[in-house]
Amino acid sequence: MITPILPTYNRVDLVFERGEGAWLFTKDGERYLDFTAGIAVNVLGHAHPHLVAALTAQAGKLWHLSNLFRIEGGERLAARLTAATFADTMFFTNSGAEALECAIKMARKYHSASGQPDRARIITFEGAFHGRTLATIAAGGNAKYLEGFGPAMPGFDQVPFGDLDAVKAAIGPETGAILIEPVQGEGGVRSAPWAFLRELRALCDAHGLLLILDEVQCGVGRTGKFFAHEWAGITPDIMAVAKGIGGGFPVGACLATENAAKGMTAGTHGSTYGGNPLAMSVANAVLDVVLEEGFFEQVLATSARLRQRLAELKDRHPSVIAEVRGEGLLLGLRTVVPNTDLIAAMRAEGMLAPSAADNVVRLLPPLTIGDAEIDAAFAKLDAACARIEATLKADAAKGAAA
Repeated sequence: MITPILPTYNRVDLVFERGEGAWLFTKDGERYLDFTAGIAVNVLGHAHPHLVAALTAQAGKLWHLSNLFRIEGGERLAARLTAATFADTMFFTNSGAEALECAIKMARKYHSASGQPDRARIITFEGAFHGRTLATIAAGGNAKYLEGFGPAMPGFDQVPFGDLDAVKAAIGPETGAILIEPVQGEGGVRSAPWAFLRELRALCDAHGLLLILDEVQCGVGRTGKFFAHEWAGITPDIMAVAKGIGGGFPVGACLATENAAKGMTAGTHGSTYGGNPLAMSVANAVLDVVLEEGFFEQVLATSARLRQRLAELKDRHPSVIAEVRGEGLLLGLRTVVPNTDLIAAMRAEGMLAPSAADNVVRLLPPLTIGDAEIDAAFAKLDAACARIEATLKADAAKGAAA
């Protein structure tokens, strides 16, 4: 018998009543260290007082307005984001997938407005995750997300991640853009070399292509800069953001240069809820914190301390952990054992983290964690690895006895 909620998730049997910073609490009073953060969403942790105050204040004024009218919070957020990024303009959405949909439409519309409507194809990369809509699963190209949904939406040419020669070979007369995550989250916490991003920018400039960046997971301070592409010293033409920009409230945005957005005129795109007053109030509150002087430097310092402890953990448990990877506080542990084994052992020790491809456990803490949380994470990971080692030892003994 089907459940009242469509059974598309393999949910863990935990019910949380409240959160505080990097910690979650069940109704029974159990406490868990949350290194999932809503999958890189809760950049300021749970129940951050500045975000709570902003949302509470707005809730007493206006919840929703149609985009038929001006929304001052959205105008303020757009002005702040354009001032802090490459962008001249943006479209607000409710999610990362919607932001990517807007980016795809914008790239196609750009070439159509330029008199080249056939240039609708977009080069994407193996291991990518851009969302769950029909367009974004086609862009990602992951067979398990495409299976059973009929013919994949056309217009995407996928190449190996980081392979510049493959990108060059894929460029044809119908190519209009290149779409890439600077750091693949779902794809196994794989970073594109910064030199590779610079080469992609040069290719786009040489061939009249648009460079689209998906910074839904790696943006908003997650790598130690406001957006990950800043490490490469480049700017995109279009960028999709979400997750951290709302700190836990559903917010997304498609940022663009004036040139890239030239085809998006009145009536070409829309959203009922995108840019609503509640979302805009929270996103502005997130910017209040993450754009404070020294915030990104603190993320980098925290990352350095955490990575040092993770390296120690790898040395202590080589039969469990094979590699530490990632940027800033978007980190991954590639495991020797199935990554699900480590995730289960961590949960038994009171720590939460999600999986990723390439047998990786992602570590996505709030960007506000301190030494106490790093020490707690090390202790729980150390105990989780010891649990697995004990099981491996017991299984080996059984095998020898047989």
